Parts: sequence; C-alpha cells; structure tokens
Amino acid sequence: MTIHLITFDLDNTLWDVEPIVARAEKTMRDWIRAQHPAFVARFDLREMSRVRHEVVSERADIAHDLTALRIEVLRRAFVEGGYAPADALQAAQAAFDVYYEGRNAVEFFPGALEALTTLRAAFDLYALSNGNADIGRVGLGHLFSRHFSAASVGAAKPDPRMYQAAIAASGLPPSQILHVGDHPEQDIAAAAAVGMRTLWVNFSDQIWPDQPPADAEITAFDQLLPAVKRLAGR
Repeated sequence: MTIHLITFDLDNTLWDVEPIVARAEKTMRDWIRAQHPAFVARFDLREMSRVRHEVVSERADIAHDLTALRIEVLRRAFVEGGYAPADALQAAQAAFDVYYEGRNAVEFFPGALEALTTLRAAFDLYALSNGNADIGRVGLGHLFSRHFSAASVGAAKPDPRMYQAAIAASGLPPSQILHVGDHPEQDIAAAAAVGMRTLWVNFSDQIWPDQPPADAEITAFDQLLPAVKRLAGR
C-alpha cells in the first residue's frame, strides 16, 4: 500500500533539542535575576530542580504538558520566594514567556527544511511531538497541516492516543501513514503498534534495541527522500 501521510516527531528528529532548552533556561534565569532580585535573594535557583521533581510527583494531571508543568514549577518557586499567589503566577507566566521565546529558536539539522519542503509537495505532513515547540514560531506552519502534541492530546508518546488522533484526523488506514522519529520506543515501536509504517532517524549511530526494526533508517537528511520513495513505492 502506498503512503499518503507522513508524520514527524520534532525534538531530536528535526533539531537537537538539548542545547536549545539549555540556552532558553539560561536566558530565563538571567531574566529572573535581573527582574526579580529580591526573589533570587530568598530562593536559590538551583532549587528549581527540586521543585520540578515535587510537581511531577504531585501533579500527574499535567506531567505530559510541558508548558503547564514549567509554569507550575515557576509559580511554586515564586511562592517559596515570598510572592503572593497572584503575583507568583504573573511572574511565572512572564518568566515562561522568556523561556518559550528561546525554546522556539531552533536550529534545524542540515537538510531538514529542504527535505520537508520537497515532501510537502507530494504528501500531507503532520507533526507529532511530546514537546511544546510551536510549529508556527519555529517556521514550520506552512509545511505541517496538523500538529498533535502531548498537551493537546492529553497523553505523551508512547501512549497510542497521539497516533490514534492523527489516524482519525487523516481518515487513512494506518498502513498508509509513515511516522518519522528518533526514539525507538516512543516513535518507532509506538507507531508500529498502531499499524503505521516507520522510519528511524538515527543521527548519533545508536545501536538498535532488542525489538522489531523500523521499516527504514536514515543517518542524515539527504537519505530521507530516497527512503520515503522506496517505502511509498514511488
């Protein structure tokens, strides 16, 4: 069966997310130090990881929603630093806005945008991501017709609901959908479990785990178009 839709993971598939998040967090902390010096005098920013652990443990309802989770961590930190509840929430939202601007300043892997642009001419493209990148702000709004995130679906991969939402929206049988992602379990195994075809993005020469392999594997984006053509029978 041919492929009519290609779904893409975002973080670590189209860009390296770790340095992006690290830079965004540093920018946010620098902003907090400049804008809230009294808070920093009372709250050690190194304690933010402890607050995050507490929030993740106590708020299972938002653990999949990285935006809500980060705002709640910041809100609790500001409360611990002496802010009134309303002021803490306002400060948390402002700090998150600073973080989020940096979070969406992505650097695409070489060839990623070119490959997506070429694919968009022949296939419908969806984004499926556990992360909270904004496809419009990162420059992908004209390429992806739909974006399913853990926050919008209510569950993070490998939970099948994100894949099922994409399948339902497309109206296609899963065998006509190809999922492209970097994570063996969250992307490849989870997509295969609902009947989708799979392509593993392996830019760091990982050893494949002990599980059924993906339908195809690439180690650079210049391999993506030939791999898709083979899988689509074109």
